[in-house]
Amino acid sequence: MSAVLKWLTMVMGVACVAIGILHLALGKNSVPDMDWSGVTADSQSRFYGAIFLGYGLAWLWAARQTPIPAVVIRWLAGIFLLGAVGRGISLAVYGWPHWFQIVLTGIEVVLPPIWFWLAAADEKRVAALPSAAAIR
Repeated sequence: MSAVLKWLTMVMGVACVAIGILHLALGKNSVPDMDWSGVTADSQSRFYGAIFLGYGLAWLWAARQTPIPAVVIRWLAGIFLLGAVGRGISLAVYGWPHWFQIVLTGIEVVLPPIWFWLAAADEKRVAALPSAAAIR
């Protein structure tokens, strides 16, 4: 179970870092069907790219810890789920976005419960070890 948590956490980190770099490099052109125009939209997209890159680095940091800190995974997964909530609000206010954004929303809804479950399982495994020194 901990190997799956480590792998999934690492994949998430790499994906978020790549997405962040893409948004930093391409700005508003990194989002399909974005009809915004002007410097403000581009500036905002690049800013969020930097934030997403940092978010990805937090996932990578967590993946490199032994044991992987369950509380960190819960926070990061919760933030990811909050992104789906934001997309849901946008859907309610403005309607359906580009199809790719719908796919992303599905991922943002499905993955957090998996991380919560994996983090809890790994946390129980670590707690069952004879001593904290045994994990270092």
